[in-house]
Parts: sequence; structure tokens; C-alpha cells
Amino acid sequence: MSTAKKTSEKDNKKAAKPAAKKSSSKTKVDKTAKALEEANEALAAEKDKYLRLFAEFENYKKRTTKERIELFKTAGQEVISSLLPVIDDFGRALKESDKLENSADFEGFRLINNKLNETLKAKGLTQVEVAAGDAFDAEKHEAITQIPAGEEQSGKIIDITEQGYQLGEKIIRYPKVVVGQ
Repeated sequence: MSTAKKTSEKDNKKAAKPAAKKSSSKTKVDKTAKALEEANEALAAEKDKYLRLFAEFENYKKRTTKERIELFKTAGQEVISSLLPVIDDFGRALKESDKLENSADFEGFRLINNKLNETLKAKGLTQVEVAAGDAFDAEKHEAITQIPAGEEQSGKIIDITEQGYQLGEKIIRYPKVVVGQ
């Protein structure tokens, strides 16, 4: 081989090497960009997952706090519900005592009844307001029977057989009423 040929081959090899280097650095840049893009996508997915988990935890805290407050409001509901028949009996007994000649003898029972009612009122127990002649509302009253009544009494409360009570905002016993038909 001649020296001119050798020199031209060397020049060709030198020229080919930088072209190969450029293409390999270009693929490295492409790979790095692709890896960076994948890392950003993974980061965005993890951020979204974190935000959703954080929001779910905040909702859980709010829900449990609300349930705890509701529990405290109605904590004595079972005990108070079991006392309602006693309150009813006191009321009936005092109504009957007013009919007797010696109703002054029952003054102690009236005081006990008042004290019991005031104590329960302090705990949040109130009577559901209902009176004869009010319109019947199925969400506020419990109809135990319907009796024939005049046109003006149709759909209205005729009699209250058992008083209703609510503890805070929750009705624990609906008033039992007789409705005109």
C-alpha cells in the first residue's frame, strides 16, 4: 500500500470516529432525557398518591371528630330512654292526684317530678311539642290509630297517648298520637 492510501484511510477513520462519538453522545442525552421524564412521571404519581392519602386522612379525622361529638351529645341516651316510662308514670299519677280532695298530700311527688324533669332538661332532654289539633307529620309523630272525625279534623291530631322526647337534636321517642280520618 502506498503512503497516500494509508494517510487517506487514517483521515477517513479519524473523520468516522467523531461522527460515532456524536451519535453515541446523542443517544446518551436521549436516554438521560427519557430517564428524567420517567422519574418526573413517577414523582407526579407519588405526589398524587400522597395528596389523596392526606385528603383521605383529613376526612377520616373530621368524620371521627364529628362521631365523637355526636356520641358525647347522646351518651346517656340509653339511660334516659329507660327513664321515660318513669316520667310518664309520674305525669299520670300527678294528673290523678289533682282530681283528689287531698292533692296537697302529693306536693312531695310534684317536687320530685320537677327535680327529675329539670335534671333531665339540663342533660339535653326536651319534650317534642305537640298538641291536639296540630297537623299530623309522619316524620315527627307516630300514629297509633286513626279514628273517624269530621272534615275539619281529617289529617289532624285528635289525642296524644304518649309524649315524645328528643335528646339534643335527635328524637329518642316519637309522640304517639291518634289521627282523625
